[in-house]
Amino acid sequence: MGWRILRRGIIPLILILAAFTYWKLHPGAPRFVSVGHVAERNVTLWNALAQVKQPLAVLHYGDRVEIMREEGTTAEVRTASGVVGWMTNSHQMMNSELWDESAALLARARKMPVQAVGRTNTISNVHIEPGRNSQRVFQFQRGTPVVILERAAADVPQDENASPANHQNPKQQEDWDLVLRSGETLPSEGIPDSAQNSTSPESQATSDSVSGGPGYLQSNVSASGLPAAPIAGWVLARFIDLDLPGPIRDYAGASDLHVQAYFVLNRVPNGSGGEAPQYLVAATRGGGGQPCDFTVLRVYTWSATQNRYETAYTESNICGSMPIHVSQSPSGPEFRFAEAGNSGGERTYVMRQTMVRRLRSKDERRDKHR
Repeated sequence: MGWRILRRGIIPLILILAAFTYWKLHPGAPRFVSVGHVAERNVTLWNALAQVKQPLAVLHYGDRVEIMREEGTTAEVRTASGVVGWMTNSHQMMNSELWDESAALLARARKMPVQAVGRTNTISNVHIEPGRNSQRVFQFQRGTPVVILERAAADVPQDENASPANHQNPKQQEDWDLVLRSGETLPSEGIPDSAQNSTSPESQATSDSVSGGPGYLQSNVSASGLPAAPIAGWVLARFIDLDLPGPIRDYAGASDLHVQAYFVLNRVPNGSGGEAPQYLVAATRGGGGQPCDFTVLRVYTWSATQNRYETAYTESNICGSMPIHVSQSPSGPEFRFAEAGNSGGERTYVMRQTMVRRLRSKDERRDKHR
């Protein structure tokens, strides 16, 4: 009698263990876990994780996928068309929260005035915020054309293996640029014209990048031949080389200036039947991580009689904050920017012919005469 009762208890237990073992070995259809978005230009979807595997599809930046399960750094996903396969690196995806933050940053960047034009000089991680410890949203290849919109300073991560004495030193900071890779039309106030004094295809592509011209679209395409997706984010400033027009490059090099922003104020007859652009330059001296976005202003004008550029205006010891806004008024080109630091005021300048002067508010004029 007791054996029968014991057998009745053991048999169900054996069946349960057998079913559990079978489920572990044959998990069946994967279940939905979360939503992600592809964070690389191209990602191959594979049918398995084994050494011998076959590609099922190629996903592109921004494609939405359903994450079915994750195993270590790999993930099984389902595409919008229903294809289920494996991504060999789950870091090739952004979660929904990070994707929304990236979209919001892109929307803000599209409305910002361009400060300079450049290209990445190495493979460059694109971050959601300035700083190496912030989340990565993309990776630019070397030579990617970008426009610079904003500048910030962020702490350099300290080496955890460094001696305690080094940790007591003030934190070092480095420059970061908010950049945009895009083939669409951007705000065109004071467009930096880096094609001047250069006829190379690279310079033409960079000039078109600011105005949405065809050169930029042709130089910024994906492997599929389609225009690359617009992407905004923060990149280490030293990973970007500005495409400086010849006059700015020469004058900045001779004056030991680190150019942060540059603009075409207007164009004047060059004495040879053409036109010469006149430039505004905002720069710093010294290393990165400074509290001011720029500390030096210079305006370079064209002298038709001397057939050369001349420094028409210079101002140092300022603490300016980007962005700089350039516009045209009946009196001539105007530019304005906010002062960094506690003052937080705004400075406005106007150029008449080759003369530049600052326009002061009533309160500033009153304080000046006290």
